[in-house]
Amino acid sequence: MSVHLHSQIPQSALMLTAAAIPIAGWALHVRALHRRLSGDSLSGALRRPEFERRARRIIRRHHGEVLLCVVDLDYLKRINDNWGHEAGDAAVAATGARLVRWAGDGAVGRFGGDEMAAITWVPAASDPTVVARAQRQKLTELKRMLSEPVDTPTGPMPVGVSVGGASALHLGVSDLPRLMRGADVAMYRTKHQPFPGWAEQNDLRARQVNGRRKGRPGTALAVESQPA
Repeated sequence: MSVHLHSQIPQSALMLTAAAIPIAGWALHVRALHRRLSGDSLSGALRRPEFERRARRIIRRHHGEVLLCVVDLDYLKRINDNWGHEAGDAAVAATGARLVRWAGDGAVGRFGGDEMAAITWVPAASDPTVVARAQRQKLTELKRMLSEPVDTPTGPMPVGVSVGGASALHLGVSDLPRLMRGADVAMYRTKHQPFPGWAEQNDLRARQVNGRRKGRPGTALAVESQPA
């Protein structure tokens, strides 16, 4: 019976079926390679180009529901000096994991040693005030989550994280650069404070250097530019 069925299957179909297994394996390999190249293995966050691509897609889909935050891990150098680089890595890894959990179906990116960003959304309500209140609560929840001690082999390690948030609805903007600018300025304004920063309209007019807030590392020798 099996011989009879085999004789009825075209040779080309058999060849395609045989080739499907290595092709499927190659596709899985390519996807895994893409994840490694677009992601940061330590924090579990995306690298900046992939984060920005996904963030723009989320903004297009969710508009005023979007909440974007910028995060700085405070005193990372001090952690490395006093606790060792393994402890510093643990702080980065824990911060990344907490951001991923907070963002849910959103996206998390790592832009530098201690600088990360996350984008998520809060389901819209009929009253914009309700949306803004829910977004502020979610931002406060993030600050509390990120400030929890990190477990290390030598015991719980205290961490400090500065957080700034930008609401697309509150600011009336729907483009990633201005949301990033607002969140970054709000974060810097409340640096080392026990509460998160909340971006306001004035924050969108902050001076920037090569797309980064004036005062950021690496901008001292660059040419200043006014926001668009």
